[in-house]
Amino acid sequence: MSRVLVSTAATVGLLAGATPPVLASGEPNVVRPDDRRLVYEGHWSRTAQAAATVNSGSRLRFRFTGRSVHTLFDVTSVTVPAQIYVSVDGGPKQLYAVDRSDLRITAPGRGPHTVELSVKDVFSRANRWTPPLETGVTLTGIRGHLLGRHQPHKRQLAFYGDSITQGVLALCEVNTSDCADGTAAYPTLVADALHASLTQVGFGRQGVIQTGNGGVPAAGAAYGWNHAGSPARSDRDADVIVVNQGTNDTAYGPAEFRPAYRAYLERLRTAAPHARVLALRPFDGSHADDIAAVVGELADPRTEFVDTTGWLSVADGDFHGAVHPSAQGHRKVADRLISLLHKER
Repeated sequence: MSRVLVSTAATVGLLAGATPPVLASGEPNVVRPDDRRLVYEGHWSRTAQAAATVNSGSRLRFRFTGRSVHTLFDVTSVTVPAQIYVSVDGGPKQLYAVDRSDLRITAPGRGPHTVELSVKDVFSRANRWTPPLETGVTLTGIRGHLLGRHQPHKRQLAFYGDSITQGVLALCEVNTSDCADGTAAYPTLVADALHASLTQVGFGRQGVIQTGNGGVPAAGAAYGWNHAGSPARSDRDADVIVVNQGTNDTAYGPAEFRPAYRAYLERLRTAAPHARVLALRPFDGSHADDIAAVVGELADPRTEFVDTTGWLSVADGDFHGAVHPSAQGHRKVADRLISLLHKER
């Protein structure tokens, strides 16, 4: 890694040379990935052997006692390591690549301590859909003395979109993991401001018709899956679903786009019958009229077209390139959505 954020509250180190654990439950003092003391946010496949996410913005929280704990990973098939942040007891975040099998987290005193692991970036152009995955975060266990979990957030927000939702190019103008940051993107900012649980799913190049990078299907086919072969947790209890699709579907005209977008919204409504669904106008205006028309045709009082015209400006530094918001741009979008979501309907 070229960049590490040093924390005065805790020290985190990657231990080289460890062997990826095959079955975490077979090791002493190792908590399995499906243990109820682990609180996951976002799309994670979860079994007794492993919990895997391919989405930037996904999170894991847990509590422990003692001076250290080890998070264990399977990196055997990884060719492009994901980047994560680790924060202990609400302290400064430290940045690491998940390129080793053992991440040791230490903290002063015996605790209790709280750890938040958040996925900064899963590189969109490596295979992150069909196992064996070339990128992503695959947790195989935690070695240490864990405590019971805090109560999870009651409000549940879900965001579905493309590389913009993923946070690509949020930090700088090169399409690499160093320049991407899902935690600086508007979904994380909104969820944190509203103290809500977060599902953040963004796939580069994806649209409602266009397939995504990394072997990811189009939005309709990808919805409901963590990755190929792993059904995602239901959105049935979601309070709000925010959709930002259409930017990558510019090759398709209204006759193709409108029925595909409508089918996608209808699928979301079936999955989450009580959710407030916000259909955003893409920030570059792609298919704006089509999206507004589809929402109008649905005549669903809980599905809204959100006109984002004027929210962002290239001249004001709100973009890196012509399409992707900068961190500043994401902050502006988040502030707009926070204001909108405070107005319950």
